[in-house]
Amino acid sequence: MANFSKSNVPQFSVDVYQNEYMAEGAREVNAIATVTSTGGGTMGAAVSAPHLYSAGQTPDAAVAIMVDCSGSMDYPPTKMRGARDATSAAIDAVRDGVHFAVIGGTHVAKEVYPGGGRLAVADARTREQARQALRKLSAGGGTAIGTWLRLADRLLSSADVSIRHGIVLTDGRNEHESPEDLQASLDACAGRFTCDARGVGTDWEVKEVTGIASALLGTADIVADPAGLSADFTQMMEAAMGKEVADVSLRVWTPMGAEIKFVKQVAPTVEELTDRRTQAGPRAGDYPTGSWGDESRDYHICVEVPNAELGQEMLAARVSLIVPQPDGSAQTLSQGLVRAVWTDDMAASTSINPQVAHYTGQAELAQVIQQGLDARKSGDMDGATAKLGRAVQLASASGNEDTAKLLSKVVDVVDAVAGTVRLKARVAEADEMTLETRSTKTVRVKK
Repeated sequence: MANFSKSNVPQFSVDVYQNEYMAEGAREVNAIATVTSTGGGTMGAAVSAPHLYSAGQTPDAAVAIMVDCSGSMDYPPTKMRGARDATSAAIDAVRDGVHFAVIGGTHVAKEVYPGGGRLAVADARTREQARQALRKLSAGGGTAIGTWLRLADRLLSSADVSIRHGIVLTDGRNEHESPEDLQASLDACAGRFTCDARGVGTDWEVKEVTGIASALLGTADIVADPAGLSADFTQMMEAAMGKEVADVSLRVWTPMGAEIKFVKQVAPTVEELTDRRTQAGPRAGDYPTGSWGDESRDYHICVEVPNAELGQEMLAARVSLIVPQPDGSAQTLSQGLVRAVWTDDMAASTSINPQVAHYTGQAELAQVIQQGLDARKSGDMDGATAKLGRAVQLASASGNEDTAKLLSKVVDVVDAVAGTVRLKARVAEADEMTLETRSTKTVRVKK
């Protein structure tokens, strides 16, 4: 377990944005909690010079890279070559002292480096050995990602570290194990390590790749051109090297009579957390957020409170950032308060907080993109036009320019403000998959 002293850990803050004023009879309280960690001390070195680490400190991390070696990786051959190059680039970004391993994935999982059921410790010698081992990778066999994840879990758990991270690269559908088997593997690995997932080319299933990243609190993306893998893998590994606090949870306490309606991450991506709650004592629940470095994320918390009289005030929720301690207790890193005040001032009670309104729209944006693409695939062109038109409208209103550009490759925009669009007759598969994969990416409130 890591030492969470102020000398080597980012400092956390929780800022709550809400309209605390409620009309008579109102019971729903919405708030955005912005969680920020700053000043970890080693993050700058991790990015600018990945092999440097502060004197006297031992890297508290282990990483496993899972490379798809199924037969389809040879079509075209640039995929396998790109995967080898990308994994080599990622290994170059592993900081000295970090434990690491490379796994080759087909319908079974094999240890590529270092082997023997163990992890290597990164230095110039082991990085070179790993690069040599990568040259022997060849394509052949099927795809069973659950077996890759379980091997990664066994290897990562052998290291006495706090930060455990995986990277999965696949180019095809998970056809050699059942969806139930993959889900069982995800359930077994959840909370044990975080994992980024990447799909290369266009023959993989978006919901499989995004589902892996979602379950294991990582990122998901498409790399349509294998030539882009090395840059993407380097960025992922640098981000992983910047994580300094593991197993951070958002603890939400509510008073007697109040109930949590939902908790979701809304920036930098939309991620539903409501069903991941674990009980943390009377009227409190913990929601996992994974590992943190120097970064900021936003969470939307919705609480249903009891009826109250005009003029009454109450604490609707207390939001805390907590990390587990070796003795089974939890250390609070920071906290914020969500309030409710009942008033007959209509102007005060009907005002919608800008952050709440913005992220409500961003969550809807992610939802209507998924619904629109599903409708398009099923042949419901009217439904697809309506949903994707609404998506264009929301993206335009919120200033989500990246999503607006992705939408413009799937629809012809007639009027962005009104949400009037026409479906394109021909859409490149890579463009549609990119939109679906990145549909949950959000932007923050415009200043």
